[in-house]
Amino acid sequence: MQDIAALLAAVPTGLWIGGEQVQASNGRTFAVHNPATGEVLVEVADASPEDGARAMDAAAAAQGSWAATPARERAEILRKAWELVIERRDDFALLMTLEMGKPLAEAQGEVNYGGEFLRWFSEEAVRINGRYTPSPSGNGRILVTKQPVGPTLAITPWNFPLAMGTRKIAPAFAAGCTMVVKPAAETPLTMLLLGQVFADAGLPAGVLSILPTSQAAALTDPMFDDARLRKITFTGSTGVGKVLLAQAATRVLRTSMELGGNAPFVVFDDADLDAAVDGAMAAKMRNTGEACTAANRIHVDNAVRTEFTAKLTARMQALKVGPGHLEGTQVGPLITEKQRSSVADLVRDAAEKGAVVTTGGNNGAGEGYFYEPTVLADVTADARILREEVFGPVAAITGFDGEDEGIAAANNTEFGLAAYIYTKDLDRAFRVAEALESGMVGVNRGIISDVAAPFGGVKESGIGRESGSEGIEEYLEIKYIAFQ
Repeated sequence: MQDIAALLAAVPTGLWIGGEQVQASNGRTFAVHNPATGEVLVEVADASPEDGARAMDAAAAAQGSWAATPARERAEILRKAWELVIERRDDFALLMTLEMGKPLAEAQGEVNYGGEFLRWFSEEAVRINGRYTPSPSGNGRILVTKQPVGPTLAITPWNFPLAMGTRKIAPAFAAGCTMVVKPAAETPLTMLLLGQVFADAGLPAGVLSILPTSQAAALTDPMFDDARLRKITFTGSTGVGKVLLAQAATRVLRTSMELGGNAPFVVFDDADLDAAVDGAMAAKMRNTGEACTAANRIHVDNAVRTEFTAKLTARMQALKVGPGHLEGTQVGPLITEKQRSSVADLVRDAAEKGAVVTTGGNNGAGEGYFYEPTVLADVTADARILREEVFGPVAAITGFDGEDEGIAAANNTEFGLAAYIYTKDLDRAFRVAEALESGMVGVNRGIISDVAAPFGGVKESGIGRESGSEGIEEYLEIKYIAFQ
């Protein structure tokens, strides 16, 4: 095991502005806690509105030269940053485990996944294409080119401290945009370390600023009014996303919104149940259930529901709960006591309305914000857990009869980020996948996130797409030039 004290002593704790680490203008700091113990890890600089203005100054000053930097040079900086992230895999993984709580093995997986956005978009940077064609009328020529949107504000969540940052930063840099990042107050350390990595990779000063803060609205509200800001990209709850969209509308800012999910996991009567249980464990328990793509509503055909429930219950009972950095831990703490209480309230509500708790249902033992892996069987239609994103290690199972009823149950939500289906029937797989109101569908697989695929939702789960070849388009403006 790495030396935790040495890692925490080495991690940057100031703001990143203008290519260097600086203290907050007001001298304030705030504490970052370990959710496995509740103890303070370190104090970090607490950015003020004045620091936001400094970061916008730096981003605006660097925008022109960064956009003019040859795509190959931007690509090489991204590639170098990827190499440095992988080189420091152990540091990033342990840091994420300490500040967010996820098991170390999952944190190591996130380093690989999050780092891959840097490599992927280093390759996309040199493939920004336009088009040239004669006008059909014959009286001129049409030239279509793409240019960077410009300075961008990124607001990232706490559940994937590295990947949710690199998924935004990498395409922005590849396109030629500068960026100011406001990481979640719960998990700023991983992003601050990434800032150091980019500096070491040769990123020009001002292209990236990182502003941890305990007062998010006070920092970002003035930035929305800054005429130099051209885009906002956000990952987080639908409620906050709606507020940001309203703010962005006042200046018609470009927006990318990856918002909440309430993913259905639909198991048909012809499914391989063992494979379906494997997929449900992956889709439900990744990141201790604190993922927007988590399988929150497990709809199982009544013909196989009893057997599926028993198998899933046995698997959930066998999981080892504990601090993420300890060997063998499979389920870490939730991020805060508030989040744990929210999960417990949803479980209590479901049980009071008739759901059967087949395992779990209680806070975990010891210090920290642990909650037992929980299965709720026979969940009734009026239970809040079928309508609200649980964001915890709780699997809610309900039954259906027939394909049409299963599709209707899956679509009975205002969200539409991810969905999962298990069936052996290929025709049914295509039919149901096309009928589901979701931006992403997993067919006989419980993990669907892929750097090479577009990530995003429909309905109240967001606007725009991240990753894949589509991801860079979110940071590009299309310009039409008419030639005689």
